[in-house]
Amino acid sequence: MNEIAAGDDTPGEHPFATLQPALLLDMLESADVRADGRLLALNSYENRVYQLGVEDDVPLILKAYRPGRWSDAGILEEHAFADELASLDIPVVPPLARNGRTLHHAGGFRFALYPRRGGHAPELDKADTREWLGRLLGRMHAVGETATFRHRPTIDAAIMGRGNRDWLLDSGWIPPAVEAGYRLVTDELLAAVEAAFREASGGAFIRLHGDLHPGNILWTDQGPHLVDLDDCRTGPAVQDIWMLLSGGREERTVQLADLMAGYEQFRDFDPRELHLVEALRTLRLISYAAWLASRWDDPAFPATFTWFGTERYWEDHVLTLREQVAAMQEPPLPV
Repeated sequence: MNEIAAGDDTPGEHPFATLQPALLLDMLESADVRADGRLLALNSYENRVYQLGVEDDVPLILKAYRPGRWSDAGILEEHAFADELASLDIPVVPPLARNGRTLHHAGGFRFALYPRRGGHAPELDKADTREWLGRLLGRMHAVGETATFRHRPTIDAAIMGRGNRDWLLDSGWIPPAVEAGYRLVTDELLAAVEAAFREASGGAFIRLHGDLHPGNILWTDQGPHLVDLDDCRTGPAVQDIWMLLSGGREERTVQLADLMAGYEQFRDFDPRELHLVEALRTLRLISYAAWLASRWDDPAFPATFTWFGTERYWEDHVLTLREQVAAMQEPPLPV
């Protein structure tokens, strides 16, 4: 989830155009790791992630950070949070330290190295899986509330919602035939989001994973582990919970009860935060469209998201936002 998508990249520049195989191998060796020439690009768009072979050892994962997105201090806070969680046996994948550092610079890029970790998607249709994830989140959030981020962003409804909405309108991404409808529905939604944040006011904002969709949870015989803390930030605990809920209201109520059965073994959950579930979903819908638009000069985006930006896309997007208006009018899920 982006704090704000607009302005992260300079128009016309392709940040990763020079990230070719020879440079990747040089980057690995600059961290005193002997590359053996094997290279596999992994699925990643905001950054670039590769599996690189290592002489006489297991492969490593190299994550090259998107230039200009985070400061060094912000990246190091991500690394420190992952290290802190791992030191307390909370299953995350922290970066590896090489020569006393976790953040490296080479070839005009900042990068980090990670151990390779496998796993499969969690079976979220199972109650015991949901309760296990609840325990994991309760433990992580109990650590997250013991300190604060200084260099990572905070979930901000004004920036993520109205800021991204206005940027899309001002930059000409919304087709004229759709613009009036988009403006009208987002005005209604943003007013509802602001009301939801007022209803939830007074709750604690803590350090979070920040982007805990099922794709960032890998499951093995030993249970789940969390990957990709690139979007870790400060916000309400429910931000790490709502993306694990799906289906109709009855289904989501059962799923939430299972998550809470595990979560509250380690940390109390503030029920006021349930006012934010649909508000956070709304912010994600708006900011995701802005993220795609702001990255369109990166060749990987037009090649992958071929459906984005057409008039049909924006018509469907407005329909989705109108459905979200109804969702925002529902009472919070019970806990």
